[in-house]
Amino acid sequence: MIRTAALGSAATLITGALAASLLLAPTAEAAPASGDNGYNEAIGVQVAAARAARTGIDWKDCPADWGFEKPIQCGWVKVPLDYAKPYGKTIDLAVDRALSTGTKEERQGALVYNPGGPGGSGMRFPRRTTTKSPLWVNTAKAYDFVGFDPRGVGHSAPISCVDPQEFVKVPKADPVPSGEADKRAQRKLAAEYADGCKERSGEMLPFMTTPNTARDLDVIRAALGEKKLNYLGVSYGTYLGGVYATLFPGHVRRMIVDSVVNPEQDNIWYQANLEQDVAFQMRWNDWEDWVAKNDGVFHIGDTRAKVEAKWLELRAKAKANPLGGVAGPAELIGFFQSAPYYDSSWVPTAQALSAYVAGNEQPLIDAVTPDLSDIKGNISTENGNAVYTAVECADAKWPTSWAKWDRDNTALNKKYPFLTWSNAWMNLPCATWKSKQSTPIEVGASAKRGLPPVLVVQSERDAATPYAGGVEMHRRLGGSRLITEKNAGSHGVTSLVNPCINTRVEGYLLTGKVDAQDVTCEPHATPVAPAPAAAKSAAPSQSAELAPREELPAVR
Repeated sequence: MIRTAALGSAATLITGALAASLLLAPTAEAAPASGDNGYNEAIGVQVAAARAARTGIDWKDCPADWGFEKPIQCGWVKVPLDYAKPYGKTIDLAVDRALSTGTKEERQGALVYNPGGPGGSGMRFPRRTTTKSPLWVNTAKAYDFVGFDPRGVGHSAPISCVDPQEFVKVPKADPVPSGEADKRAQRKLAAEYADGCKERSGEMLPFMTTPNTARDLDVIRAALGEKKLNYLGVSYGTYLGGVYATLFPGHVRRMIVDSVVNPEQDNIWYQANLEQDVAFQMRWNDWEDWVAKNDGVFHIGDTRAKVEAKWLELRAKAKANPLGGVAGPAELIGFFQSAPYYDSSWVPTAQALSAYVAGNEQPLIDAVTPDLSDIKGNISTENGNAVYTAVECADAKWPTSWAKWDRDNTALNKKYPFLTWSNAWMNLPCATWKSKQSTPIEVGASAKRGLPPVLVVQSERDAATPYAGGVEMHRRLGGSRLITEKNAGSHGVTSLVNPCINTRVEGYLLTGKVDAQDVTCEPHATPVAPAPAAAKSAAPSQSAELAPREELPAVR
């Protein structure tokens, strides 16, 4: 996003103002990394951070309709839309915090959180202090817990691509094509979605990149009055963390990246989604094996093959005649993909399938039926998908040849059918994107550039962010330590109960210390199937709802 006009005659007019602002900047962004946008943005973020440091954040009680109770406070941080033009158009980013619960002597600053997506809001993070979670109680004594809506998300200059009420309507077309006609229809929908993004949010689209969100994060750091950043990123938030560490290695104090996106340039983002398809199938198989092992509870089948047969039977029936008129194959995949994502979803998804096999379709119908009267919720759902698409399409240059998409996904679907075509259609708008697409930066930093040890936490069988991503991020962030949870695959490891991991995460945040070498931990406890009687009585009610997830705004 270099703007050549900014380097022309106008440059001499702003030199004095830039110099004055830079005197107030805490430190400078690192030299532009390969593929990044260059010198203009590096100067612009310094200007914006210096301005934010002077202004600070005017913390107040959160607006009533935001849904955040006291003692959580909310505020705004102003950032440039285009960091190459720091004195141009600005947008306001929503932030919130819960103050540390410890003494003045115990306090170590602010801990900023991003849950992933892209498109996820971190605004619920401060509640981890108010709920007294045992995983975070000691950390909460040392840190203010800070969340924010990234640019384009929620309250932060939200973007949109289609009418929210239309976006949530069901049933949608079966993502698995039966032939060329189905593929043409899906291609048409994807192109129309890309057009809608341009029409409804075109001004924002060129600037919806991960490097710009990393710059926003540094401005938030300055507005908080922090010389260095303490950061926890999950899922896509790990890529955001890796980009931040690359651009601002000397600004990092503590950083944890949990369930890691592979940051290789060639992986962002087309290849990443293909690799997800393989990993989702692996974890879907794990879930089916677990269901089969607990056949005495669920009565679906005592082998993976039998469970898969019931799944395919359900899909076929829903394709011919959507359950309740709402639950077609697309909606079923949207519901059941939570099982490969999170172990906590294993029981409710199994209960729903069990109820269907026993003749009760209602749990599945309830699980996928949108509440069209929930205008606010539907706006949030559509917004999350819009941001997901906008960031991934803006971050990298995507293949424009349908032949390549068709060839790659047809081949993958033969061995890994669970999510392949659904994932392809979700990302296909990037093939006809109507706005600038960047080149991903070369992620990497080390102590030589001021980066302290980073803690990388990754499960071996993660579906959304395959294990290779954690290994690659560890390799690129010199001095980092990798904690591997072996034989496990739940996404978002730091939120799980596993003492081997929990004690190291807490110790790192409180003291900055890491193990002398990488660590491999045994897996957290496997989900326990309920007693048969309880499972039978609970299936219709419990399977209809899953606990809300900050880490699941879309696919990543």
